[in-house]
Amino acid sequence: MRATQSLLAKSFLARSFDELKRRSSIAWNLDAVKGPSGPRELYDFHSSDSVSNCIVMSDQLIGGSSTSHFDFVSSSPSPSSSSPHARFYGHISTSLPPDRPTIQRTGYAAFRTPDQPPTVFGRSVWDIDPYTYLALRIKSDGRAYYVNVQTESVEPTDLHQHRLFAKRPGQWETILIRWNDFVRTNHGFVVEPQTELLRQRVHSVGIGLTDRVEGPFELCIERVWATNGAEESRTAQGTQEGELKNRKGEKIQW
Repeated sequence: MRATQSLLAKSFLARSFDELKRRSSIAWNLDAVKGPSGPRELYDFHSSDSVSNCIVMSDQLIGGSSTSHFDFVSSSPSPSSSSPHARFYGHISTSLPPDRPTIQRTGYAAFRTPDQPPTVFGRSVWDIDPYTYLALRIKSDGRAYYVNVQTESVEPTDLHQHRLFAKRPGQWETILIRWNDFVRTNHGFVVEPQTELLRQRVHSVGIGLTDRVEGPFELCIERVWATNGAEESRTAQGTQEGELKNRKGEKIQW
């Protein structure tokens, strides 16, 4: 038991020291004045632990029949990306649980990054305020996925969402989404009035599939980061109609 406590204490101190170095670097380099000197890594899927620590969900939580899995892939046969990554896959089913008549909608699956461990400075969060874009390195099957960002909010169940518009299904690509383009939602509906994403207190990033189209799905993801470099991708997030709706049933234009 003492050895376990020692390891935990060391891990806590190491995380605190890393956070101190990061904050000192920001102050020393005047990032708040000049802007950050480079992109900030948020989460990568380059190890089995980084994948197994993520939270995976599906409508089985409410009695549905959709399945979702999140596996580590140590290498890729694709010549464009041989880096280790995560594979999010499963099967969407819209069948309703026969023994739960109050459930009227199923057919979803999702994953998100884990809660970040605390440091001496308190609960760990991502401060992405100096950055314009969220970047994701993905390979999609072309289905209508959503990127979900969770921040501190008055309503703990609020999510900020944006469609993940893959331009080259079946191929690795880098997707950029403006942080300001995320839409605040709650339980799948757009919340009014809208409030800006709290950029200094980001807790997690995830991807969900809620198109309710029965059948298999598969999406691979290598890493997630914050950046100001639009040159990192030629993918344009154009105006398209998504599946998110407001309380009046009107679809949201991205």
